[in-house]
Amino acid sequence: MNIKLRLKIMIFLQFFIWGSWLVTFGSYMINTLNFTGAQVGIVYSSNGLAAIIMPSLIGIIADRWVKANVLYGILHFLGAITLFTAAEISDPTIMFWVMLFNSIVYMPTLALSNTISYYHLENKGFDVVKDFPPIRVYGTIGFIIAMWIISLAKIELSNIQLFIASGSSLLLALYTISLPPCPTSNAAIKDKSMVSLLGLDAFVLFKDKKMALFLIFAMLLGVALQITNTFGDPFLHDFALNPDYKNSFAVKYPAILLSVSQISEVFFILTIPFFLRKYGIKKVILISMVGWTLRFVFFGYGSPVGGGFLLLLLSMIVYGCAFDFFNISGAIFMEKEVDHRIRGSAQGLFSTMVNGIGAYLGAVISGKVVDYFTIDGVRNWQYIWLFFGAYTLVLAIIFAVIFKYNHDSGAMKSAVKQ
Repeated sequence: MNIKLRLKIMIFLQFFIWGSWLVTFGSYMINTLNFTGAQVGIVYSSNGLAAIIMPSLIGIIADRWVKANVLYGILHFLGAITLFTAAEISDPTIMFWVMLFNSIVYMPTLALSNTISYYHLENKGFDVVKDFPPIRVYGTIGFIIAMWIISLAKIELSNIQLFIASGSSLLLALYTISLPPCPTSNAAIKDKSMVSLLGLDAFVLFKDKKMALFLIFAMLLGVALQITNTFGDPFLHDFALNPDYKNSFAVKYPAILLSVSQISEVFFILTIPFFLRKYGIKKVILISMVGWTLRFVFFGYGSPVGGGFLLLLLSMIVYGCAFDFFNISGAIFMEKEVDHRIRGSAQGLFSTMVNGIGAYLGAVISGKVVDYFTIDGVRNWQYIWLFFGAYTLVLAIIFAVIFKYNHDSGAMKSAVKQ
């Protein structure tokens, strides 16, 4: 089996695990375990908490002491145990701590899977820039297939989704044994300070007003991303409370409908070079913010039948634009605008602001907003989504006014022409 195929299998399983529960777990907690919105938000905040520091710490261990593929397997084995344990829990406090531990061992594997892929591709003489994206797309495919399986099997409200995720994690842990080893690189990093190893060099960027503003808005957009991860599926499930919608496609297979968002991502990724070259990072981020606003507004006025279903479908499609134009373009902006000596740290800081602090705040705040608009156990989703839509619209207006960037003289314009 050639190395590309082996890496594709690894990446596929990596995201299959996540797709098995990330989108549908909120519905299980709300509808089956009767958790409140705030309790669900707190459980989902564990992803953000773990993403703030764990990838850097695990990266140090992989660099210095334990081969990346071995550490990767150990983490997924521990993840299998925690997901299996979570399937038997019904207390919100215990669920938070178990899922926090799961996040602690899972979130670093996202970076480790990249590290393993980069090493083996380079070791075999492949071009990482050219050959890794076709491998990484198998992660998106794995995520989508997992969502379809959970939805078609009608287990979105069951703990079986966690057992599937657990079994997949165990399978990946065993699969890593077949991967060629990744050597540690202690000699290359022994002279680095702990500040450098932890990726804290990039905090110097906060001294630059432009970069500080960009990172702050990245965090605030990270809030929007976490909102739909946490409550998109519970929203669609609640349409079942209306007898007219009970047998609709959106109610019977909500995860399949939500998977259109991931499918949309694949297509919008291809448009990023054009939009960055034509309009620059500021306008691209503004387009993303408008995309998030439309995502929430379409949710607010959507329904499972007729024209309402079209709005739900449009919400899934604009998600690809909102996500890619922010996450992918933001990462490219960081790569091209900062000093090459701290590019790695800058990417880590960008990820921490979005997937760490932003995700944590998004999970906690969205849970409280959902509870605020819940009366006698009935959630007013239109008010909820329009509230979030107003948030991203205000964010877009403020960003347009205070973020200054000259695309014509920036490094981005020359970079995207290459």
